Amino acid sequence: MTHYGKIASYDGTKGTGTITPEKGGDALMFAKADLKQTDQEPRIDQRFGYDTKTVDGGKRQAVNLQMSQPGNDQTRSH
Repeated sequence: MTHYGKIASYDGTKGTGTITPEKGGDALMFAKADLKQTDQEPRIDQRFGYDTKTVDGGKRQAVNLQMSQPGNDQTRSH
């Protein structure tokens, strides 16, 4: 299931960042390798769709991040 959130932070030097889920909850870590579009770095408050996986210690991490195109989201409730 695809989740949606906004980029909370991104460190281009380390290649890691966090995304805050739209439905609430703690920010999830992600790595540059998890970005579908690698030609440009994500910006703060940019909206992405993502999946999650469980990593060390049972923490969830965002994977398969894909930039959400404006006007192309029919799953969002208003």
